[in-house]
Amino acid sequence: MAEPYLTLEEPVEHEIEIKRSRFICAIVPASSEEEARDFVAGRRGLHPDATHNCSAYVIGDRRLQKADDDGEPGGTAGTPMLETLLRRGLGDVATVVTRYFGGVKLGAGGLVRAYGGAVGRTLDLVVPVEMVPARIMTVTVDHLRAGRLENDLRISPYEVRGAVYGARVGLEVAVRESELGIFPDWVATLTAGQAVIEPGETVYLRKA
Repeated sequence: MAEPYLTLEEPVEHEIEIKRSRFICAIVPASSEEEARDFVAGRRGLHPDATHNCSAYVIGDRRLQKADDDGEPGGTAGTPMLETLLRRGLGDVATVVTRYFGGVKLGAGGLVRAYGGAVGRTLDLVVPVEMVPARIMTVTVDHLRAGRLENDLRISPYEVRGAVYGARVGLEVAVRESELGIFPDWVATLTAGQAVIEPGETVYLRKA
């Protein structure tokens, strides 16, 4: 069963200093692996002279996860960054922690605390948005009722994702799982019971 997760609405950046090393953490929303990779590449381009640009991202409700130590000892950078994202319940996010070495070695334990801590402290600055599972429901009606139904949908808690026009009109509507029980009755009331509803794929919407 699909589970809710948290994500960010806006990018956030924060810098900490540990034993003269600078750790600059940036976290952004990322709804696909391509977006996450582009963000990582952009941060590396922004800080080409940094000692390391370590990264981690989680796409969706943990369906895709990746961590990169970028030259730090294995498991001391990307992994604690990823674990911090997962521990906070985040998805659809990417993070890069840029390190400028300050001349004092931190040791493996110190690196784990520094990279994980940089992400944790940055997340403390924002209020995540909760995303909840929803289903795409295709509502098929005749042309006579389609216009009114679409207008009512657009001012309702339900999200219209698209419309297909043919002999009848098929409206694709995202319905939160918590509202699936009442949605058919709501549609039936508006269409005098003349609509056909077919469930489709699972998606995620911001919690109402």
